[in-house]
Amino acid sequence: MNRRSQTLPAVLAGVEVAMQDKPCEWDMGECRTELLPLLGELGRIATEGGDLAGILQVLVELMQRHLKVTRGLVSLRDPESGRIFIQQGCGLTEEEQASGSLARGEGIVAQVVDSGRAVVVPGEAGSQSFLCVPIRRDRKVLGAIVAERHYANRQMLELDAEILAILAATTAQAVELHLQEHVRKAALEDENRRLRSALQNRFKPSNIIGNSRPLQEVYALIEKVTRSRTTVLILGENGVGKELVASAIHYNSSNADGPFVKFNCAALPESVIESELFGHERGAFTGAASQRRGRFEAADGGTIFLDEVGELSLAMQAKLLRVLQEKSFERVGGNLTHQVDLRILAATNRDLRAMVEQGRFREDLYYRLNVFPITVPPLRERGADIATLAEHFVARFSSEMGIDVERIATPALSMLMCYHWPGNVRELENVIERAVILSEGGSIDERHLPPSLQIPAASESTAGGILDVRLGQAEYDLIVEALTLHKGNMTEAATHLGLTRRILGLRMARHSLNYKDFR
Repeated sequence: MNRRSQTLPAVLAGVEVAMQDKPCEWDMGECRTELLPLLGELGRIATEGGDLAGILQVLVELMQRHLKVTRGLVSLRDPESGRIFIQQGCGLTEEEQASGSLARGEGIVAQVVDSGRAVVVPGEAGSQSFLCVPIRRDRKVLGAIVAERHYANRQMLELDAEILAILAATTAQAVELHLQEHVRKAALEDENRRLRSALQNRFKPSNIIGNSRPLQEVYALIEKVTRSRTTVLILGENGVGKELVASAIHYNSSNADGPFVKFNCAALPESVIESELFGHERGAFTGAASQRRGRFEAADGGTIFLDEVGELSLAMQAKLLRVLQEKSFERVGGNLTHQVDLRILAATNRDLRAMVEQGRFREDLYYRLNVFPITVPPLRERGADIATLAEHFVARFSSEMGIDVERIATPALSMLMCYHWPGNVRELENVIERAVILSEGGSIDERHLPPSLQIPAASESTAGGILDVRLGQAEYDLIVEALTLHKGNMTEAATHLGLTRRILGLRMARHSLNYKDFR
């Protein structure tokens, strides 16, 4: 059996027997038998699972006091990068400490770590002897122990190397755990910081598509409000994705494990809204054959999303105000008060401030809802997101319908970018669904888009004639294609088109194009 593969007590016993034959090397000026108690102490510390810094500190002190080491260190190898660095040392210069490597013997350390074999270099002409042994764990070399001392006797240096090998075997497990738990963790943290820096520490919900500047501002507000349970009022035109924002708030908040209940206040007649929201008791009205829990009870412990809250009558607004203030209500036809613990999210496309002034919306309810307003921008203000959303919808619908559509042709993309989208994202989704159904040859062309997006044909009376119109449209398509390809980088787009940046800027101004819309 290889001596280094034995257990520590067996190795120590072998050393003790060997030293009984020659207990003290008085003719060499040193004694080794007194090392055994300290080796046992080091083994006990490692076995009890002490931290690596404490174990290596004991190891270095042992080397200094009993091996007469003037300079010593423990070097470890990063398992990911292979870089060798100093973990613990004594007698090192400030430069060596700062650089994390040895001025002398650096090549030998790398050689020992690569080969897994110890190296002993006796000193000559007054120079110090150099010893380096590997720290091994199974077949892996995790690092090395290095020692320098004023001693040149080859036999004693070989014995010192054996003792260092025992020390290396004793610390190997702790070293391996340290590399796994700390060095790799540090590498992952560095990578995480790098990625966060690349994304400018922007929070982006997974269910919302787009990276335009207006949408980034919405992401920042969502990130902040998810840390609390504040009531949120989501504002915006129809079709902008207010429900997606509400979902992002709920599923990224502390009550994400609770229910997420949605209710459209405009979808039902006023006579049944109260029963839907608060529930009813049996016999409360004609048709109430059994007791029924309302949406607020169903959302207890989670979130309720009230869409189109501006459509509620003044009577229902008063009852909603009480739930916001006290988190309590009674079912229709009942006297028992029910307490709920939930978060309320509300959304509307109405101007609630104007409705308050007109007496159509309660002012106290408005202020209760408007604690943390989030306005979702319309699609016409998010030009940079149009292409991204269109490609997302193409991929989704082509997969659902089993139709192979690989791309949107540049002229069609230009039409999508030029349209003002009064129906916002919902309208874009419907347009792409129709285009996927009509597509041929794996591409969506301008003829697959609805008439509302088509560019009017030029008449003969148009200034400059039809040729100028067609040339202008071709130029527009080429510029849009270049800006899309290079993500709004004007320098790269100009190079792609064979233009100077100044000329490209002038032609973009002619077509009312902004490079920011393509980022």
